[in-house]
Amino acid sequence: MSALPTPTSAAGPWWRRLHTALMHDYNRRAATAWWTFALLGAGVLLLCLAQLASKGWVVWLQVLAGTALAIAAGLFPVRVPGTKNAYAAGEISIFLLLLMLGPAAAAVAAACEGFVASHRTSKRWTSRLFTPASATLSMWLAGSLLQMALASLAAAGWSGAAVVLGAAMVFSTLYFFINSTLIAGVLQLKRGERFFQPAGVFSVFRWVGMAYAGSASLAALLFFAYQQQGVGALLTMTPLLVVLLMALHFFFRQQEEAERLRSASVEVAEREARLAEREAEVAARHLRELQASERRFQSAFTHASIGMALLAFDGRVLLANPALAALLGQDADALKQARFQHLVLSEDRPRIERQLGLTHASEFEGFATEVRCQHAEGSPVWLMLHCSFFTDPDAAEPCLILQAQDVTARRSAEAGLAHMAFHDSLTGLPNRRRFLECLAGAVARSKADPQHVWAVMFLDFDRFKLVNDSLGHNAGDDLLQQLARRLQEKLRPSDTVARLGGDEFAILADHIEHERDAVVLAERLMDALCKPFLVAGNDITASASVGITFSAFGYDNAQDVLRDADTAMYKAKSEGKARFAVFDASLHTAVSARLRLEGELRQAIAQGQLAVVYQPLFKLHASGPGQLAQNTLTGFEALVRWKHPGGDTLQPMAFLPIAEETGLMLQVSDFVLHCACRQLRQWQQSSPELAELTISINLSAHDLAHPALVARVSQAIVEAGLRPEHLTLELTEDILMSDISGAVVVLAALRRLGVRLAVDDFGTGYSSLSHLSRLPVDSLKIDRSFVHQLRRNSDDAAVVAAIVQLGSTLRKAVVAEGIETADQVDQLRELGCELGQGFHLAQPLTEQAAGDWLAARRAPLH
Repeated sequence: MSALPTPTSAAGPWWRRLHTALMHDYNRRAATAWWTFALLGAGVLLLCLAQLASKGWVVWLQVLAGTALAIAAGLFPVRVPGTKNAYAAGEISIFLLLLMLGPAAAAVAAACEGFVASHRTSKRWTSRLFTPASATLSMWLAGSLLQMALASLAAAGWSGAAVVLGAAMVFSTLYFFINSTLIAGVLQLKRGERFFQPAGVFSVFRWVGMAYAGSASLAALLFFAYQQQGVGALLTMTPLLVVLLMALHFFFRQQEEAERLRSASVEVAEREARLAEREAEVAARHLRELQASERRFQSAFTHASIGMALLAFDGRVLLANPALAALLGQDADALKQARFQHLVLSEDRPRIERQLGLTHASEFEGFATEVRCQHAEGSPVWLMLHCSFFTDPDAAEPCLILQAQDVTARRSAEAGLAHMAFHDSLTGLPNRRRFLECLAGAVARSKADPQHVWAVMFLDFDRFKLVNDSLGHNAGDDLLQQLARRLQEKLRPSDTVARLGGDEFAILADHIEHERDAVVLAERLMDALCKPFLVAGNDITASASVGITFSAFGYDNAQDVLRDADTAMYKAKSEGKARFAVFDASLHTAVSARLRLEGELRQAIAQGQLAVVYQPLFKLHASGPGQLAQNTLTGFEALVRWKHPGGDTLQPMAFLPIAEETGLMLQVSDFVLHCACRQLRQWQQSSPELAELTISINLSAHDLAHPALVARVSQAIVEAGLRPEHLTLELTEDILMSDISGAVVVLAALRRLGVRLAVDDFGTGYSSLSHLSRLPVDSLKIDRSFVHQLRRNSDDAAVVAAIVQLGSTLRKAVVAEGIETADQVDQLRELGCELGQGFHLAQPLTEQAAGDWLAARRAPLH
């Protein structure tokens, strides 16, 4: 194939002139290959950008961050001693993008990194354009094949970290192979050779391919950390990776220095051999040069900034420079004749003795290692050691030269990073990651030895949020630190306590004799928590709900253990808190049903499956024949129901606790509030007799704590066109007393809005008269449990009478709930209770049924 001609004039189309200027040394085959793969790479790049265009800004931010890291790493390649190759850590970021976001993101990052790298290494635009195009095409092909391979393996039942790690290494090598083949192929076509020559590819790029596989394995490990711990894990591991790369760079520098030193020694030996042949004629010059060389060595040895020593093969220090003496805090003369291995801490000493034991072996060429030496002041010093043969002309036998550099700061930084990665910054306890590692070890030991018994306890502190909300987060942090210390005081040295997050702790009681020991430990911990904690000047008593599980369940992994202990903890919390519960297999079924119900509830809210029913509220009249019809209707209480797709209508207790736990309660409350206000206004407008009709709505603890509660209520009133005094908001005693100061502020704001307030389920909570007098409420609702057991001259009658008297004294209306018989109506009237509701008076009615019922009654309202 003939080469393309090189025109000598500027004649011809502009594109031909441009082609001639840029590719004057390309023959037709090379030019065709260049344009083919360059255009394919450009097309793939546009395709990848189009695919990424539909992604959100978070994905673009990740792509930009990964690309920037790849480019930055490519600017500082690590040159490998003894070769012309250099290792750039940018591929780690590119392969991490491939595993996190797919081939499109990785191809874009590879293109950008390739463009910057080629711009730095070549001045020709053919190289600057072809390199990113080749990288884009190669990464897209290899990444797409990786995705398909992982999907096929997953479909065949092959999944997990090992599969992803292996696949990433294989396809990173494929990426190297495709990219290097394209680049080398074009160059070979320029020389008139075949496009593909395997021997040439592997001889030129062999080390680089291995580096790509190593980069892919590091990227896979970072990807696994990201999956388990989120972006915080990447932020934690990235500095450690930088430190490791810096250490690698330093190691290679030291290897180059050692190689130069060895080469110098060989050169001196060769020079001495040559000089020996001409000893007679050049003896004087040889002596002068030898003396000069010795002076230079002695000067360099003495004034070197790193520690140096000459050692006998048995480790005796023959000569030590001041820098080494300063590293060990000793005098240089005192080090002479001491054995260097005796200066090393006992834990690291066997490694040094093993290396020195190889000095007489023919294959010994030296060694490099890091050990801890004992400083004269008693503190350990980390030293990076490089040891090799050294020949002193005045010595009777060869010796070793040792170089030592202080790496204590780096080791301390690495230890600090490791501690941060495995410990909680607030309490200093092991974190979730470290706890799972310890637990995984216990699981493995129990599988190997069934006699190895252990237990895990999951602790969640009750009402901890109240401390944060009332005293502030600093007080909450102080309480957590005190709780951690108290837990540690009650545990054995072999036990492990960790903070999993928030106010959740976990304990691994290892090597217990019997499962009963874990129960005794849980009781001991709960007793210890009963003692008050001094937090922000206040004595606070803490309690915890504890879930316990044992090795007897035959677990295979630590995650399952923690899951079951967590499940048991929620059982303890649901049974009244401040207690423990032991896991059993039936809890799995209950948890699964609860999770299913939670998902269905979210859909129910979104799809409008919730409904509101209305229970009438009456002013009670004296009994007599047909007296029920004489009770005067004053309003309704709005109650939520769930029309479940299964056909049943669920009562509030079946789903409202789930709404409370999952943060859905505000949506439920807003739904009831708007529906009830709108419906009441429709009834009021339907007849003048219903103009003073009222509506009562229950609020939850989440509603009371919500900062926009007053605005939400005001919006519902305004949208419905309702007068505020026709709306009554009901809250239970427990909700109000959990944060009495905050409750008073919110209730006062609601009263200024004009709505009425009621204390629901009165008599079952823990309010006091002093607190009740502070609350700006209008009415008290006697709990149905007192009305249900109401008998003449009974204790319940006395309680009802006391509540009625209390309401009268505080000028608050009293409402009786749960009236089911005419006798209860008579007794309530005799005790002075004027308002009531219940099945005896009227059942809860749907919107349509309530409208028909009102139309039939048209009773006067008071």
